[in-house]
Amino acid sequence: MKFRTRSIHVGNQRDLQTGAVVPPLYATSTFVQPAAGEFGEFDYSRTGNPTRKNLETTIASLESGTGALAFASGMAATHGAMMLLRSGDHVIAGTDIYGGTYRLLHKVCDQSGVTVSLADTTAIASLEKSLQPATKMIWLESPGNPLLSITDIQKCCQWAKSKNLLVAVDNTLATPVLTRPLELGADIVQHSATKYLGGHSDALGGLLVVRDSELLQRLHFLQNATGAVMSPWDAFLISRGIKTLELRMRQHCQNAAILAEFLDQHPRVQRVYYPGLDTHPQRSVAGQQMQGGFGGMLSFEVKGGFSQAKQVVDSTELFQLAVSLGAVESLIEHPASMSHASYDREDRLKYGINDSLIRLSVGIENIEDQQHDLSQALNR
Repeated sequence: MKFRTRSIHVGNQRDLQTGAVVPPLYATSTFVQPAAGEFGEFDYSRTGNPTRKNLETTIASLESGTGALAFASGMAATHGAMMLLRSGDHVIAGTDIYGGTYRLLHKVCDQSGVTVSLADTTAIASLEKSLQPATKMIWLESPGNPLLSITDIQKCCQWAKSKNLLVAVDNTLATPVLTRPLELGADIVQHSATKYLGGHSDALGGLLVVRDSELLQRLHFLQNATGAVMSPWDAFLISRGIKTLELRMRQHCQNAAILAEFLDQHPRVQRVYYPGLDTHPQRSVAGQQMQGGFGGMLSFEVKGGFSQAKQVVDSTELFQLAVSLGAVESLIEHPASMSHASYDREDRLKYGINDSLIRLSVGIENIEDQQHDLSQALNR
C-alpha cells in the first residue's frame, strides 16, 4: 500500500468483535492473565497497551522500521534513546537542535557521566573534529530547529558506520511524509508526536522507531523499566491525527514556501531561513532528501534586535504566540526567550540563535490570511 493508505489502515484495523471501523480505546491499567505464570500479549499498560501498540504499528510502517515505542512526550523519547549510553560515553549532536534536547544533553545526561559535543552536522569535517574515542552516538536534526539547516543524513550515516557509531535522527520537522531516515541508514528515528503527527495541539507524546529488532528490545526494556509511556488517550488522538498527516503536510509546505518568498522580499526582514529558498546553503541537499516539499517551519530575522522582534510576535493575530509547532493553526515564537531559552547564552549566540530571530509554525489556514497577518505585524 502507498504511504497515505498505510497511514489510514495499518495499525487501525477494524474491531473483529464489533465491526467498529475505528479500533476502541483501551483505557485500562491491567489485564487478566490465563493462569499463574502464563502471560497473554498484554499484562500491564506500562509494558504494553493495545491502543499504544496500534500507533506504534502505524509509525513503524510509515518510517520503514522494524518496530516503534510510544513515549509520554518527545523529550521522554529522546531520553529513552540517550539511556542506551553509559557513563563515560560521548555523543555528538548538531548545533541547530531543539532547546529541550540541548538542555537534556548538557544539564541531565552530563550528570550521568555522558558528555556531549555540538558540531555542524552539515559538514563531515566538523563531525570528524568532534569525534572522540568514547563517541557512541550521533544525534541529528534535519531540518534543524530553529535555523532550518539541512543535514545530509545518508552521508552522515555512511561516515558514522565507518566509525561504528549509532545514528539517531529527530525527524519531527520533516515527518516521514518528506524524509525517512531509516531508509537513509539511520538506526533510530525520534518524533515529538505532539507536533505534526498529532497535528491538532491536543495530544502529548513521543516516538522512537528502529530498524533492528535487537535494538528495539533494548529500548523496550529501558522504557518499561523507567515507565515514561504514552497514555492510551494520547495514542488514540495521535493515531487519528496521522490519518491526515500527508494531506496536512502538503498544505503546510505549500503555505510555508509562499510565506518564505514573501518575507524574503520584505524591507523589514533581514534574513529568511527556509530550505526551499534558492539562497539556503543546503538547498540542493534538501531537494534530494525531502520528497515533495520543504516543510512547514521557517524562521526569519527582523531588522533591529530584541525589541523589534518582540513587537512583531506580540502584534500578530492569526499567528498565535506560543511554543510548539506542527498543528493546523499557525504559531509564532521568539526562540531566544522561548523555545531555546534553555541554551546557555554564549552557545545560543555562537550558533546563530540571536535576539532578532522569529520562528513560524505555518498552519493550514488560508494563505492570504496568513500573509496579511504577518504584513500588518511587520508594518506596525
